[in-house]
Amino acid sequence: MAATPVFMRPLPPPKSAVVPLPAAVLPAAGLAGVAGALLLPVDRPGVGWLLSGLAVTAAVVVADRRSREGAESAFTWRSAGWAALTLGLLAVGAVRASGWLFALCVIAAVVTGSLAVVGERTVHSVLYDMLAVPIEAFRAIPWVGRGARRFTARRDGVARRIALAVLAAAGLVGVFVPLLASADAAFAAVVNAVIPDLSVATLVRWCSVFAVVALVVAGACYFLAAPPGRVSGVRPHRSGYGLEWTVPLVVLVLVFSVFVGVRLVVLFGGTEYVLRTSNLTSAEYARGGFWQLCAVTVLTLAIVAAALRWAPDSTKADRLRQRVLLGTLSALTLVLVGSALSRMWTYQQAYGFTVLRLLVELCELWFGALFVLVLAALIRLRPAWLPRAAIGTAAAALLGLAILDPERLIADANLDRAAAGKTLDDGYLARFSTDVVPVVSDRLHEPLRTCVLRQVLRDDTPDGWPEWNLSRSAARDVRLGPVTACG
Repeated sequence: MAATPVFMRPLPPPKSAVVPLPAAVLPAAGLAGVAGALLLPVDRPGVGWLLSGLAVTAAVVVADRRSREGAESAFTWRSAGWAALTLGLLAVGAVRASGWLFALCVIAAVVTGSLAVVGERTVHSVLYDMLAVPIEAFRAIPWVGRGARRFTARRDGVARRIALAVLAAAGLVGVFVPLLASADAAFAAVVNAVIPDLSVATLVRWCSVFAVVALVVAGACYFLAAPPGRVSGVRPHRSGYGLEWTVPLVVLVLVFSVFVGVRLVVLFGGTEYVLRTSNLTSAEYARGGFWQLCAVTVLTLAIVAAALRWAPDSTKADRLRQRVLLGTLSALTLVLVGSALSRMWTYQQAYGFTVLRLLVELCELWFGALFVLVLAALIRLRPAWLPRAAIGTAAAALLGLAILDPERLIADANLDRAAAGKTLDDGYLARFSTDVVPVVSDRLHEPLRTCVLRQVLRDDTPDGWPEWNLSRSAARDVRLGPVTACG
């Protein structure tokens, strides 16, 4: 009998129709969604981001534990580490007011949060593991919809009773809270601080945040209900003729060795030697080489990653060749990283410190850390952990930058340049967040001090308690001088 053609075979049912919805998922997603709607300040950094992250974490953990009915949890110490890093990134919103910094922290928190849910590596790519929760959140929509329809169709009428209870509670609150608020000014102040004005925009924001947060929890539970297969720790050796890898790597090592040798001549001959032979100023020389060295670093990292992934390693000679060539190349690249960083430092001392230059320096430092990780992976030639280690070091570096307070560092450095007789771009300083207020208040003299501070605080508005932020709160206590004409 002939086999049925592939295109005529019945399609397998979707995962959302096969995987049952645990009873704990809907209430966990609903409660987390309510917490996010009430706590999450979507327009600014605030403590509500951390509280919402805690609510999502608790909802996923509790729902997963109840769904397993005593079976072993899917979470490990690695999951706990990724979750702690995620909450640390969200906690930046309670301390720093810088919008660009917190936006980067939120993006990083999405990635680390997904890795916390995924746990061990899956058979998919690392890109899927980084975005597993957002991806599964969209896929979970029909899963949640089927579960909600089954819940509302239950014969015991539990959905109707819950709805009546919620409506009754809301009605009582709507009647008694306004009466009590009108009877006591202190109680009215508490109510006004906790409950914002219920405008159409506020209700739309609440509904949108509720939907997003509830779907995030549902997506995490959907992944945990039927996770994809895990990658085996045993990696087959790759065989093949290694000449096509050996020759290019040897050539690259020789080129890098010559470059490092020239840098040593510069080191002992002094910067004046290079400037005299190249007819450039110190800043022009630094600017002219930094971006090229960054490009070399990125390309070298791609070559090393490709060699670790595809170069033959079936024999002892293959593995020795990988260790020697990739180890030497990584060590030489670390010298290039140091050279690029020294050039950027020289350039910033000449032209000033900015956010972009600081972020580029941070990226270059991260590249250097990656090459250190590569050197560690070459010891046993087991690089499977490198992608996640790279993600972890990037998130940790971003968290470390937030702890150091980057805008304060930039302001301090530029004020140091001004103290040394160089020009201060006070207009650029005034575009920063309230993170720079302590530095500006202590180190600038009047009337420039008040001019800059007024620009920094010009868009400041009162915070509700979920929007509380240490930087903005402290900045409001700074005394300003008299109004002056600020150019």
